[in-house]
Amino acid sequence: MLTLALLFMWITFAKASDPAYEKAMAKQIAAIETIQTLEQSQQVSNSFLRIAEAQPEEWLPLYYAGLLQIEAAFRFDVDQDEAFEQALGYIEKAKKIAPDNSELTALEGYAVMGKISVDPGSRGQSMTPQAMQLYNKAISLDRENPRAVLLMAQMELGMSQFFGSGPEKACGMARMGSELLRKEKEKITESYILPTWGQRLASQFEKVCQ
Repeated sequence: MLTLALLFMWITFAKASDPAYEKAMAKQIAAIETIQTLEQSQQVSNSFLRIAEAQPEEWLPLYYAGLLQIEAAFRFDVDQDEAFEQALGYIEKAKKIAPDNSELTALEGYAVMGKISVDPGSRGQSMTPQAMQLYNKAISLDRENPRAVLLMAQMELGMSQFFGSGPEKACGMARMGSELLRKEKEKITESYILPTWGQRLASQFEKVCQ
């Protein structure tokens, strides 16, 4: 029994530190920063999906494929609802691999927030509580997750603009998220493949919260 347990632990460790997988992920994560067109976005997303097929026990490829769908909906001329639904599908698959994951939960909130933005008049009242619940859960799962805090700040800012109130609460959260991003940078190495995005969102808040 002990031998089997040690063998299982070795296999798990070997999978977790698979250099080919990490190299493939690092290459596509770097490619995200070069995306300028919808075609490029689709190519990188498809590459993540191929990695997901090759490594069905890993949640990160599906996470990045979902993120790219969300970002494409905001940046390019696509069917936004279809892109957000596609992202939610990838996230749902990833959650089966890594349940109660702060990054996946925050990304799900991001996709829901995107769906609200398509038609805020008819969706805001019913879907805003869902997005806020997801962000609150993401923060409770990992209070050091800057993306969860920054995305919740973005949601708070949108609500303050809709209701005509001040941005103080949103700006306070944004400053907290920016500080968490700064701390996160200290952990990042060349082979780091966990999510680290959020600086662009933090920079947008700097203009609003001056």
